[in-house]
Amino acid sequence: MATAKPLPRKTRRRWGRRAFIAAAVLAAALLALFWSTMRSEAIAGASVGARVACSCRYLGGRELSDCRKDFEPGMGLVMLSEDDAAKAVTARVPLLASETATFRAGEGCTLEKWSH
Repeated sequence: MATAKPLPRKTRRRWGRRAFIAAAVLAAALLALFWSTMRSEAIAGASVGARVACSCRYLGGRELSDCRKDFEPGMGLVMLSEDDAAKAVTARVPLLASETATFRAGEGCTLEKWSH
């Protein structure tokens, strides 16, 4: 019975390097394919998050940390910060989107103008 000889070390390294490059190219292609969709959904999530949290904070009088309860399921990546002096809340989806809503008397919480 014939037994297969193991591949030489140099050949194994070459195949490992090729597999890594192929995986990196595939990941880059998938990212490029879905980037627009991911960015659009991140902008929408950040916009909703900023508006909801601003209303909760400055109209409802609740703490910002309590306002996360008002988020829809799937908004776990949205991070909040506030500028109390400007009465503004900024919502961010890391690396993808950032939106700010500001409270104005008589108008409520409105999103800042988009520059996308």
